[in-house]
Amino acid sequence: MPSRDLTTSPWTAARFLRRAEAATYIESTYGFPCSRQWLAKLAVLGGGPTYRKAGRTPLYAPDDLDTWANSRIGEPQQSTSDAAAATVRGG
Repeated sequence: MPSRDLTTSPWTAARFLRRAEAATYIESTYGFPCSRQWLAKLAVLGGGPTYRKAGRTPLYAPDDLDTWANSRIGEPQQSTSDAAAATVRGG
């Protein structure tokens, strides 16, 4: 049976984070509050980052966390009226 070279597999480089690590990653990388409990709630209700499961353990890929966090961050604004004007304009 030929041996497989696992060093060239795209999965060997993947580092998945458990829920608490994912919350810490979001807070330290993006600076907005995030807790493992909030991620658990979003996993039930929807609207959270994509995750995978290994048995009963939810695992998050950093790329999925980055995509989700960036989608939560709004456009630059200089005053609170900027957000209200965008809402009125439909943006």
